[in-house]
Amino acid sequence: MYRLALQIHEEISRHGPISFARFMELALYAPGLGYYERQREIGRRGDFFTSVSTGPLFGELLAFQFAQWLGYPDDRQVVPTGSNMVGTRCRASEATFEKLQIIEAGPHEGALAADILGWMRRWRPDILSRLEYCLIEPSPTRRVWQEQKLRDWLQKIKWVDDIAETSKTDPMQTKRIIFSNEFLDAMPVHRLAWNAAAKKWEECRVACENGKFVWQQAPPPPELAEQLPQISPELAKVLPPGYVIEHSPAAITWWKKAAKTLAHGKLLTIDYGLTAEEQFRPERSEGTLRVYTRHHTSNALLDNPGESDITAHINFSAIEAAGRAAGLTTEGLKSQSQFLTKILAQTESEPGKFEAWTPARTKQFQTLTHPEHLGRAFRVLVQSDS
Repeated sequence: MYRLALQIHEEISRHGPISFARFMELALYAPGLGYYERQREIGRRGDFFTSVSTGPLFGELLAFQFAQWLGYPDDRQVVPTGSNMVGTRCRASEATFEKLQIIEAGPHEGALAADILGWMRRWRPDILSRLEYCLIEPSPTRRVWQEQKLRDWLQKIKWVDDIAETSKTDPMQTKRIIFSNEFLDAMPVHRLAWNAAAKKWEECRVACENGKFVWQQAPPPPELAEQLPQISPELAKVLPPGYVIEHSPAAITWWKKAAKTLAHGKLLTIDYGLTAEEQFRPERSEGTLRVYTRHHTSNALLDNPGESDITAHINFSAIEAAGRAAGLTTEGLKSQSQFLTKILAQTESEPGKFEAWTPARTKQFQTLTHPEHLGRAFRVLVQSDS
């Protein structure tokens, strides 16, 4: 979009070359101009598919799992602590927690929230009656879209600008699930290139030449340099000049804040990503940053800001370490296929507590789990307070 490109040009003219993290922030989130600030169709007629755009099954499977985490199934018998009433019907969540809460970060237009709440209404009204669904959404524009999508659920919905605001609810009396789907991969990242001669990282910044955006390498600022991966002498011998990686302080900071608000429950993300060991492989010499337009990917990261989606694989090792540092326990890092297949097995062990399988729903499940579709591309990291 011309107006957004002009805004970025003016910022560079005033302050000099900017980090790619700043360029990405403006390209995606500049008020009224960024890619995510203008309503776009997701799915076959949009720029990309998501698990949500395949149909409601993704949200229904998540809802089933969330219900398992938030409270026992109706037919589970629990003896309250200190009680002599063996066999008395009592849910542990009701005996312990005053409030149940699902917190979704990056809710897009609200479709996933609608699918989850719809399943809860049909199958777990006991949980729904005590549930608050919180959407973390700083954009007034996107909040309007979400309010329209969730107009039947407004009495259950709470909006906040930042994850830190959720701590106003007493975490010791609240059992909560904090989750995101394709959220961290859209957080701004710094782009770094390996200087083989000097054996150090250089930041790829965005400058202007002859009216066009161009790359310009410079030493990273100290606060960024100290966060970058340390390259062993053995790897330094073979790492080719110009090898590119991305680093997202924003994603790590967000995960730390989320972990600190979790006194009881689960923190999970579903996204593209790599572990630290997977970051350095020959096929990734140009990094993972991509733009998406009409289901085609491109490396033209600086062209037409605001007109294409920009994503980068998240560093699962970095955010997992951030959660552990905040006191969380890692329950696993799995492919989306493994995660959803396990949920499916749980639904089959409790007949009559999940929707009937139709050809359309079976096709959705295949798309969500097949390695050639979404099953291998996405991974799921789950951490908990215990």
